[in-house]
Amino acid sequence: MTLKKYKFNYYLNININKFIIMFLHGFMGNINEFDEAIKFLTEDFSYLILDIPGHGKTEVVGGDEYYKIEPTAQAIINLLDELKIDKCHLMGYSMGGRLGLYLTLNFPERFIKVVLESASPGLATEAERLERVRRDAQIAIKLSRSIIQTDFAAFLSNWYNQPIFGYIKNHPEYDRMVESRLQNNPQELDKSLRFMGTGCQPSLWGKLQCNKIPMLLLVGEYDQKFIFINTKMAKICEFTQIKIISNAGHNIHFENTLAFVENIKFFLSTAS
Repeated sequence: MTLKKYKFNYYLNININKFIIMFLHGFMGNINEFDEAIKFLTEDFSYLILDIPGHGKTEVVGGDEYYKIEPTAQAIINLLDELKIDKCHLMGYSMGGRLGLYLTLNFPERFIKVVLESASPGLATEAERLERVRRDAQIAIKLSRSIIQTDFAAFLSNWYNQPIFGYIKNHPEYDRMVESRLQNNPQELDKSLRFMGTGCQPSLWGKLQCNKIPMLLLVGEYDQKFIFINTKMAKICEFTQIKIISNAGHNIHFENTLAFVENIKFFLSTAS
């Protein structure tokens, strides 16, 4: 059983007679990624949060191949079985969004509605995937060498200089977010990037047209790269809508928490 290859760190909060939202954080996040947003959602929903393999306190007890998206997705389904969660809503951010989309397209019977924040279906061509694998390998090397915290902090500072993150460094809680990222193990993040990075996952573009699950795509107004990707996704993927959130880049739930929560509440509470 795939679940035996993982020791998931998770927390399940049950609000009686309320649907469960499963939250999947992004690269370098952890189980606390959505804490601020969840504060505004607990009255209306139950929730399941967990550390994705390579992050936080989740342990991979199998080989490195268990950091890949396919066995990780199967292990999450097995975890839902163990927790006796037959169906739930799903919310995934960035890397967690790619994992969430994989889960949606391969296990559609397990999800009611899906929200993907700054996500993608991967890369369409083999050439693009190979180039991304090469680039991610270079980043992974820098991560693996971040043995002392000051090196890791410098890596994070450089990471958030990417255009997709917009003005995130101006956010008053930016330092707190970085402190949370520093709780991760750089060597474990290295494995996550090498085995579940965008270049490593199977392309999901060809499966988008098969989707039957109501899906909301959220992208920040400063994240032009993902606006383009998600607009293209919405044209291909039936039952899908896209919302561009103001005053946010890639990390919407952090930069504009209230708009993030309002869109989730409206989408999940509205009849399909």
